[in-house]
Amino acid sequence: MKERIEKIREELGNNNLDGIIINHPSNRFYLSGFTGSAGTVMVTAKKAMLITDFRYTEQAQNQAPHLEIVEHDLKKMDTLNQLIAGEGLNKIGFEADFETFATVEQQLKGKIDNVEWVPTHNLVEKFRIYKSAAELSFLQEAIDLADQALEHICGFIKPGMAEREVALELEFFLRKKGAKGSSFDIIVASGPRGSLPHGIASDKIIKEGELVVIDMGARLNGYASDVTRTFAIGSAGEKERKVYETVLEAQLAAIEDIKPGLSGQEADKLSRDVISAEGYGDNFGHGLGHGIGIDVHESPRLSPVSENNLEPGMVFTVEPGIYLPGWGGVRIEDIVVMEENGVRSLTRAPKEFKII
Repeated sequence: MKERIEKIREELGNNNLDGIIINHPSNRFYLSGFTGSAGTVMVTAKKAMLITDFRYTEQAQNQAPHLEIVEHDLKKMDTLNQLIAGEGLNKIGFEADFETFATVEQQLKGKIDNVEWVPTHNLVEKFRIYKSAAELSFLQEAIDLADQALEHICGFIKPGMAEREVALELEFFLRKKGAKGSSFDIIVASGPRGSLPHGIASDKIIKEGELVVIDMGARLNGYASDVTRTFAIGSAGEKERKVYETVLEAQLAAIEDIKPGLSGQEADKLSRDVISAEGYGDNFGHGLGHGIGIDVHESPRLSPVSENNLEPGMVFTVEPGIYLPGWGGVRIEDIVVMEENGVRSLTRAPKEFKII
């Protein structure tokens, strides 16, 4: 955590700032380790503080021992203003992608003499894109738990169940094993609903002979996982197998050939070309992947329009899919980490076509 604070201090110097206030929950957690729902991190050249209220003071002291903990008055902004004045800060950054200039003006501007409020963009996020060894360990735990949940659900799901029953069982399993919960609303999309890339679990009954797309993840130790597998229920026809094998081939091609230096656009094309060659190019309508860490969707992006360059230390998903309205869909998703010679999959759930 101290190293992260020092990197922010370097950015303050690079941007001629006396300090910065951080209110984005994920950035606040990244710099402090604090998991409470209310607080502001303020970093200056000499100090790093976490300002929170009475409810969280003890928690903050335990979770963020490297920061000075300040318990604010009834109005947090009054305390923040006092601290800024006391430190003699004149030029202070704020997260313009999280807080509007209007909010900053209303709450802060004009309350302290000689202070200039400066919008910053991705000042913290630019560091979050590269995962440390500790972060990779946390991510692996969250990924392993999601893999376990998928294994469990294969022994649970039966024809006649509602999609919601499956999603609830997955959520219960994750929480029982120590997760804070799922990373996002669990997707269970069976039969024709499989053509919905974000087909959140519904009351639809799962039937024999259908494909079921399950997309879920665990939130554990402050980090998120995300995995998708597609299963056949009871039996499968030739078309189901063909579409599945096409998606699997597309995913494996990307995992094999993504190397450092490729753009997100070039990486996306590795899978898209395979799917297009089989005649399903118009049925793969989303990007190949996204970064993941504290948030389930982070940089980098892998898509036809992405200009991100993929570099060692980045962690992202590889998730091609084919979606056929009125029939269903297939998606296969793993989380990978970019290393010096290519990507290594952190997801361990089996990917061969499975009938359950």
